[in-house]
Amino acid sequence: MVYVYAFLVGGILCAIGQFLIDLTKLTPARILVFYVCAGVILGALGVYRPLVDLAGEGARVPLTGFGYLLYNGVKDGVDKDGFMGIFTGGLTACAAGIAAAMVFAFIAALIFKPKQKS
Repeated sequence: MVYVYAFLVGGILCAIGQFLIDLTKLTPARILVFYVCAGVILGALGVYRPLVDLAGEGARVPLTGFGYLLYNGVKDGVDKDGFMGIFTGGLTACAAGIAAAMVFAFIAALIFKPKQKS
């Protein structure tokens, strides 16, 4: 059943993003920022944790999950390092994901020979 919940929650989050693109004048970049901020806010309100418990990666993989990860990192950083944790906690929590994205982007650039748009 976990796979069904992951598919449904992830699909609903993606469908909301698609509706925002189709029905509003919001740019994809603004929707991206909205999703990340929504994940932070929902995490702070305690609403996102039950969704993660229900859907697992269906709630962690979308951009709202990235915001939730940043929130948890900052919260843990503040608990551990006090005021400085505000600045270091989020980056510490998502460092592995950012590093992986950079490495895979570099490998893809070596394989596919990207060119600038004209």
